[in-house]
Amino acid sequence: MLENISLAFQGIWGHKLRSFLTMLGIIIGIASIISIVSTIKGTNDQIKQNLIGAGTNAVKVQLYQGDGIFDVSYNTVPEGVNPISQETKEELEALEEVEKASLYTSRNYAGNVFHKNQAFTGTLLGIDTDYFDVYGYYVQVGRNFTEDDFTSFRKVAIVDRKAMTTLFSGDNPVGKTLEISGEPYLVVGMADQSSQFEPVINDPSDYNLYMNNSSGSVFIPGTTWPIVFQYDEPQTVALKASGTDAMTNAGKKAADILTEKLSASSDLKMSYKSEDLLEQAKQLQELSTSTNQQLIWIASISLLVGGIGVMNIMLVSVTERTSEIGLKKAIGARKSRILIQFLTEAAVLTSLGGLVGVGAGIVMAKVVSGVAGTPVAISAPATIIAVAFSMVIGLIFGLIPAVKASNLNPIEALRRE
Repeated sequence: MLENISLAFQGIWGHKLRSFLTMLGIIIGIASIISIVSTIKGTNDQIKQNLIGAGTNAVKVQLYQGDGIFDVSYNTVPEGVNPISQETKEELEALEEVEKASLYTSRNYAGNVFHKNQAFTGTLLGIDTDYFDVYGYYVQVGRNFTEDDFTSFRKVAIVDRKAMTTLFSGDNPVGKTLEISGEPYLVVGMADQSSQFEPVINDPSDYNLYMNNSSGSVFIPGTTWPIVFQYDEPQTVALKASGTDAMTNAGKKAADILTEKLSASSDLKMSYKSEDLLEQAKQLQELSTSTNQQLIWIASISLLVGGIGVMNIMLVSVTERTSEIGLKKAIGARKSRILIQFLTEAAVLTSLGGLVGVGAGIVMAKVVSGVAGTPVAISAPATIIAVAFSMVIGLIFGLIPAVKASNLNPIEALRRE
């Protein structure tokens, strides 16, 4: 086999231009497929990152009325919808898919938060001691909430980086005062997520998905929430799943537990539902993949053309080397030896084309990413499969020339000049 590979390389090197032109169809086909697959993978990764965010595996479970989220800003809390107890929280944390749970209340587009004359239009949250752990926040400036802040109902606040920019023009916020519904809250810290990401916004739907946090977030102890709003508001549950793939099951199981504990009238159609971001990501990924698979089939046509070119050049090679084949058969070479030699040469030719095509595809993907701004991610399995597939093309399209060579009559072959 090594001898056949060596002979194949000698034949390719002896006809460099012809060999390159023969490989060109394979190179173009493989390069096209690699660049398309890289774009698909990059797009899918970006979709998942945009929806799931900074990799915290956090799942949000909210109270719904019918098909819509129950908004306490515009509705009176119905009888039978009670705050979630500590026992229920512990029951949620006991789920196999859940590492930690947090209970919080929130207002989007909070219009009751001011610093001097600067209004805040971001999100105000009343959180518990586990919220920062679930969402991967750490206090970068100042201090975190203490147990006394919760038990003593201290009016203190922590802002995130965006809120620091919005309310304090990027200055150190620690020690400054926020006015929340007319109540003074002392800012004690600035929190940031340990893994930041910036979502890619390509259209209005993307904008609507992320605009809620465009002005940042202000956090206050959940025990002080009734001071600025009302008592016994329905809480949202944030779950830290054990892994990304466990997010869907964690959300569904938690929603079922919380819904069972509701005693509201069935006419109100109250229930808890999880925000299944992982399922949304999968749906968008499937749509992206199915669209781009059509491009892969189109690019595969060039592989077919390349395979036909390999078959053509191998037939020419058989014709050129008729005397050589006759001599080998005359001195005892078997048909299988001749067959394997020409198949090896075709496979080596297409494999080299595949390797060059992979390199060209990676470069093409990077160029497309730079020009069009499309995210790309090189897939190692795709590159291995591409090279293996190019070798298979050589074996398939090299079979007819190899069979023709192995079936040559040695006497007639030797008589040819």
